[in-house]
Amino acid sequence: MSRSSFIRLILLAAIWGSSFLFMRIAAPVLGAVWVAELRLVLGALFLATVGLYLSKKLEVGKYWRHYLTLGLFDSAIPFLLFAWAAQTLSASLLAILNATAPIWGAAIASVIGRQPLTARILVGLSLGAIGVTILVGFDMSVSSPHSMLAVTAVLGASFCYGIASNYAFSAPAVGSFNNASGSIWASVLLLLPVMAFFPVAEIPNTGIVSAVFALGVICSGVAYLIYFRLIEDEGATSALSVTFLVPVFGVLWGYIFLDEAIGWHTLTGAAVVLAGIVLVTGLSLRTLRGRIKPLARE
Repeated sequence: MSRSSFIRLILLAAIWGSSFLFMRIAAPVLGAVWVAELRLVLGALFLATVGLYLSKKLEVGKYWRHYLTLGLFDSAIPFLLFAWAAQTLSASLLAILNATAPIWGAAIASVIGRQPLTARILVGLSLGAIGVTILVGFDMSVSSPHSMLAVTAVLGASFCYGIASNYAFSAPAVGSFNNASGSIWASVLLLLPVMAFFPVAEIPNTGIVSAVFALGVICSGVAYLIYFRLIEDEGATSALSVTFLVPVFGVLWGYIFLDEAIGWHTLTGAAVVLAGIVLVTGLSLRTLRGRIKPLARE
């Protein structure tokens, strides 16, 4: 991996890790529906501007079903569930539970027969479940039934990412930028009718507006561009390594900006979940070492 790609990888992890911080700030004021929809609208407008500059055509007439399917499971439902859970859970817990997406993806792939359920994957799935149990079972802030529903919502969002990743294998061959832009616009349309039933409870202040803007433009629009550039330059396997870094930054931003405590269960649970990801994806530090050139040589 080149120096520039390595920098993009760290930057992407820092940006996606901050999305849980911004949701935690905005969701209690605006509510889940408005946070999710405004995030999508801002991200869609940003990508549309980039698309106009790059002369990208979405071919909506040909791929609208694909965009709706991908948008539903990759953005609309997950963003809504994360925003709802962010009204209750800490940014740290959101970030770590989000990292279970590859584990759900492997479980779904095994169920539908796309990938055999090997002993390695089975152990990885078990570790993922144990890690979540440690995170939730020893966190006093999620002892109430409402908090447990929020945890379930986050796991449901990660499960949707697993559905989206498996759908991508049989989806039409559409360019990565068009997938991002088309699916996010589809998500905007899917959530738009729901907004009428959930009015904003109070007028947001400048801090809330800034958090939503950062969530939409930076954490959705800019992050997509960085991610797809990484895939283009280094391949999907190296780009997938961001999965290991996002929880680190999610916990770090929550600790710095929201004074969230980092207990032993947070670190232990996160480590067990990440170990599960290593097993189900086959992505290890040894794999990455073979793909990353020592920066000192450049």
